[in-house]
Parts: sequence; structure tokens; C-alpha cells
Amino acid sequence: MNTLTEIEIKTLEAISFLSSQYELKPEVGIILGTGLNNLIEEVKIEFEVSYKEVPHFGESTLQFHKGKLVYGKIGGKYAIIMQGRFHFYEGFTMKEVTFPVRVLKQLGIKVLLISNAAGGLNSSFKKSDLMIINDHINLFPENPLVGKNADTQGDRFPDMSEPYDLTLIEVAKNIAKKKEIKIKEGVYVGVSGPNLETKAEYNFLRIIGADAVGMSTIPEVIVARHLSLPVFATSVITDLCYPGVIEKVDISKIIEAAANAEPSLTSLFCGLVEEI
Repeated sequence: MNTLTEIEIKTLEAISFLSSQYELKPEVGIILGTGLNNLIEEVKIEFEVSYKEVPHFGESTLQFHKGKLVYGKIGGKYAIIMQGRFHFYEGFTMKEVTFPVRVLKQLGIKVLLISNAAGGLNSSFKKSDLMIINDHINLFPENPLVGKNADTQGDRFPDMSEPYDLTLIEVAKNIAKKKEIKIKEGVYVGVSGPNLETKAEYNFLRIIGADAVGMSTIPEVIVARHLSLPVFATSVITDLCYPGVIEKVDISKIIEAAANAEPSLTSLFCGLVEEI
């Protein structure tokens, strides 16, 4: 008889708590990144709960992450939305960073949509651009799948040749065209942070093929693919990281750039949920 792994036990405990609070039947999971919370205004909210109340969820240390699970209807479908995420640089392990993805999958979501704030490495990018992520480069020092594999959840060696669902990308492009939303497309590179990169590091990241750099998303995508969960992800370019335009980082300006992009991001995500 197979015994449950620690991650499976923790997932069941979180599911048990959430199910005792409300009857959740989400079709879509959404993770909102830094400064990207206005999508919630489009949701007919039925239930919400603070992360700190959910067993084995952490508590975000960032003031601009709401730290709540929100459940309700958007685009004609039920969705469960993470208002803010956990980051490796906050001191969470990779298993803690990605634990919510496992919970959302077990709650029943069929697709995961992710947003993040990122630095633009591609010289064609401007602040507040939206970049559909079509691939990534993982430079995090840890992997969330290290350790005993939960065979009931996914393969020991999950394929990552198409981490971002090609069908969802095409649907999003068509939505953007119809709604006249300007979008870019490119490769996201994930680093641990929390410091921003040096000019030499930005140059290195461009050389290895990255168009945008950030400190999140890839761990969640790895676990989603381990769970055979289709993923669509978008970066909001909040600062520019190529020669001639690099500035000292000002978090208020990053939040401002994210806010300027929110209407387009919200429109894109709402349209995508409708089409799923």
C-alpha cells in the first residue's frame, strides 16, 4: 500500500479546510503579480479567505500583495484567484512557493493563468508593455520538484518542451487583435532576487536569449506542468533593462507602470477566460 507523501497530506488538509468554508468548483486558476490586482473588480465574488487562514499556506511579506484567495465568477466561469503570490526571496522554500498551485489543481481548475511584473531586456520593449511568455529560462537555485515524487500527481521527470500552452497563446493573440491590445511575445528568465541585476548581468541574460527578467512564475509553471495543468502567462514590463535606459530602481515607479498596464491585462485575461 502506497503511503502519501508530505505534500499530498498537506494538500488534502488545505482542501479539507477550504471545502469546509465554501463549496468551491473553480474552472480557472489565476495568479496575480506585483501591482496587478484590478482584475478582482471584474469578479462577482462569492468567497474570499486570507492565506494565513489556509493550512500550509504562507503569509506574504509584501505590502503590495493582498495575500488572499478570491473565488467567484468572471467571464462566465468560476475562478479562484490568488491576490499575490509567494516568492523564494521572501524565505519560502520552493515547495511552499508552489504549494497553492497543487491546491488549486485539486480544487478542480482546468487551466492556470499567471501574471507578473518583469524587467524588459528586449530593446523594443517599453514600460507597461504586455509580453506573452512563450518559453522560459530557469536560473533559480532550487527546483520545487526536488525530493520524493508524488506519483499520483505527476511524473518524476515532467516534460518541459512546451511549458506554456500553445493553443492558449494563439487564443490570447486573437483576443488581443480583436480588442486592439498591444502585446509582445518572448522568453522570461527567472532569478531568485531580491536584488535587481547589474548591467553586466542584464547583458548576460540578453545573450542567453531572455526578453524579460523576473523573480517568480517559473516555479509555479514547473509544478503546473508536473500536474499536467495548461498554463498561460503574461509579464507586465515595469522597468527597462537594456543599455541607455537603465535607471536606479524605484518601487513606486514599478507599481505605477503595472497600474498603467492593468486595463489591458484585465481585458486580455477576461477575454481568455471567456474563450476557455
